[in-house]
Amino acid sequence: MLQELSHMDRITQLPDGTQQLLTIMSRTITYLARQFHPMNKKELVTDVIVKAKQVEYLIKSLPEPEREEEQAKRLRALDEEMTVANDAYIQAVARSKDLHVQITDVLRLIPETDTGLVDMLH
Repeated sequence: MLQELSHMDRITQLPDGTQQLLTIMSRTITYLARQFHPMNKKELVTDVIVKAKQVEYLIKSLPEPEREEEQAKRLRALDEEMTVANDAYIQAVARSKDLHVQITDVLRLIPETDTGLVDMLH
């Protein structure tokens, strides 16, 4: 499960990293088109390379796709788990409705009992 979360984290980081890379590249091109300073050029190129390597790392660290049979097997297992959980939920709802009826019946008896006690005392 932890490994799946790690893969999902990388998958969600990939669009952000790609967007950042494109933003850096776009700003670099715009800047270089207007001004040219050798030191600035080197720094900008370094920024682009670093971000590109980060994106490349994210891509390389993504998991290999599952074979169709494995994926189908995993989905069947998840479906079975969901069916069991749904059955348990339905039973819990039915039980809570039964308890609600029982509690409501008991609460209806309380005013009748109180009235009877008051009458007996007088």
